[in-house]
Amino acid sequence: MSLKDIKSKIKATERINKVTKAMEAVSAVKMRKSQETALKGRSYATAAVSILSRLTGNSFVKDHPMFVKRTGKKLLVLLITSDKGLAGSLNAGVLKATEALINLKSPDSSLVDVYAIGKKGRDYFRNRGPEIIGYTENKNDDVELDLIADVADTLTTKFVGGDYHECVVAYSRFNSTFEQIPTARTLLPLSTESLSKIVEDIAPKTGRWSDIENKEVPVYTVEPSPEEVLEVLIPKLLSIGIYHLLLEGKASEHSARMVAMKSASDKSKEVKQELNLKFNRARQSVITREVSEIIGGIEAMAN
Repeated sequence: MSLKDIKSKIKATERINKVTKAMEAVSAVKMRKSQETALKGRSYATAAVSILSRLTGNSFVKDHPMFVKRTGKKLLVLLITSDKGLAGSLNAGVLKATEALINLKSPDSSLVDVYAIGKKGRDYFRNRGPEIIGYTENKNDDVELDLIADVADTLTTKFVGGDYHECVVAYSRFNSTFEQIPTARTLLPLSTESLSKIVEDIAPKTGRWSDIENKEVPVYTVEPSPEEVLEVLIPKLLSIGIYHLLLEGKASEHSARMVAMKSASDKSKEVKQELNLKFNRARQSVITREVSEIIGGIEAMAN
């Protein structure tokens, strides 16, 4: 390889390093924003789950179509992945967990339908058995309320209508900056246990937000009646759960991309060092050869 080619590779490596460093910084800011947004909404989610847990003994809750356990064979999977790549093994982990969940709950893939939020999940299952009944882009960094409403309405309508006996969600749970855990949760039928677990997962195990206290909501009287309150609250519970799952997915995506870009930046530095050594050796060889030729020419002229 010529000196010119090595020098061109060094410059290209430097440009790559600048790009990856910039992407690392952007992803770090977006990750913190997504995590902070999720934690700001935690009080609302906790209050909603608290109301439900205090009134679960009510017959209205037990008989509500979204809480009734059904018998059947058809499963609906809400799959949350990203639209963009460069995020390490984030999407691959979620897809692997989804396949394991499908094999566990329904070995016959024809009895499984997928609603995909994110291009990666849709493209993966497009030709792998389960039918894609819905798809929504997951490009924007902010979670859109209209998106949540559309997804929640679709899932609720199909579950209450008897199309599916169970609806589960597969997503990437944000545990820490360097750890995102592929996770599956039951969305429908609703239960206080599954919703409480989603709320608990919002706070990470370590880091700035790990010491957020979960304040208990005091005992209160429900007016005008538990039935009327729950008639409004229950349909919103699914939206609350999906909202926080999408936020966790966003935080995981940006975190994984930040780590991936940091690794790429570190690798580009190593490659640059190796190229510099190679360049110096090649240049030294050229200089040695030229010096030898000059000495040889001088000796020839002297003779």
